[in-house]
Amino acid sequence: MQTQEEKLHATNHYLYYPNEENIPPYLAYGFRPIFLLLAPYFIISMVLWGLVWSGYLNIPFMDNVLIWHVYEMLFGVLTAGVMAFLTTGLPELFPGMVPFVGKRLKYIMLLWIAGRVSFWFIDITGVYLAALLNLAMLAWLIWFAKDVVLDKLQRHASLGYILVIIFGIEVWFFASMLGRSESDALSILKVALGAIVILILLALRRVNMEAVNELMEDKGIDDIYVSRPPLTNLAIFSVALFSIVEYLYPTNSALGWIGLATGAAILAITSDYNLKEKFILNQPYVIYLFSIFILLGLGYAMMGWSILFNDGVGVSSFRHFITAGGLGLSYLMVMITIGWIHTGRHLTSNTYTHLIVFFIIAATFMRGLIPFYEAYAMQLYLWSAVLWSVPFMLYIKVFFKFLLSPRADGIKG
Repeated sequence: MQTQEEKLHATNHYLYYPNEENIPPYLAYGFRPIFLLLAPYFIISMVLWGLVWSGYLNIPFMDNVLIWHVYEMLFGVLTAGVMAFLTTGLPELFPGMVPFVGKRLKYIMLLWIAGRVSFWFIDITGVYLAALLNLAMLAWLIWFAKDVVLDKLQRHASLGYILVIIFGIEVWFFASMLGRSESDALSILKVALGAIVILILLALRRVNMEAVNELMEDKGIDDIYVSRPPLTNLAIFSVALFSIVEYLYPTNSALGWIGLATGAAILAITSDYNLKEKFILNQPYVIYLFSIFILLGLGYAMMGWSILFNDGVGVSSFRHFITAGGLGLSYLMVMITIGWIHTGRHLTSNTYTHLIVFFIIAATFMRGLIPFYEAYAMQLYLWSAVLWSVPFMLYIKVFFKFLLSPRADGIKG
């Protein structure tokens, strides 16, 4: 149970809550409708993809199913995840910002849904409509985050800058789809992946600070977790270098060494969890967050190994340690952390949260290690997709009742 002092501190983030009548719980704060839609969207998209890629299903209205899958798992999901992160976090970071709720939230969610429908049916409705709707969504997010970039202290400006870069990459992607750019659309999406990994690394610094310190406070651990910028900055530089070299010189052996270096740089971030006073690597949420860096680091390192010693065979499979593993677990950890804390509850680990993380990791290894078990490739494609969807089913079971009801502590939002 929260003390009166804790409750008063929490209300500081909601002093400017709009005075709009009859706001349903699912529109009471930015993260709520997003997580309610994102969890089933992950399940539907991934199961469909597994059925298509393993040869059990054909989608007649899609000429290029691979482009659809990669784009939706990158940009389609990104806009929802970033929206949840920004609409929840910015009112806390910048007191005075009005939380985005109610009718305004409903309209922007309709824009996200329209963007998904337009890309699913891009071969019918055309590239221009998909480009307009999806670029409008990302442009709105950048406008919403403008206070981050314009902040005189530049505390979180890097988030705004990388969003602008991602917007430029998405424009480049649609230009390729329209034949206005000679670049291959799939190559552009690989560049986009690098930019999104950088955004994830920047966001994880903030999620780690909130989640780990909240956990230690609840456990009575007298220490402070600090995410050290130099380690994150080195990892960001390495990811950017890998993405640029892969686009310009995809067959150059130097890319292999850069991949190994990038993996090492990301893994180095885990040293932040080594606190001076207390050992915290036995705490569940620390293990969850630690696993994200392990998966991202493994992805880049194994791609580097493949380029150097296996003629690049398996690179696309090893990339799934980054996408299905690192990015997938990142989204889930944001959804879980916000799902507990911002519905007025303490950060809690239980059997369900353990299983969520376990299934993501297991599905990632099933998909990522296909090059070593090529005889079972089709089965592994399908079952890894099904297994990867299970954590989102568990999320629905545990968190949907929180997302559909008012905050447990009685605070608005």
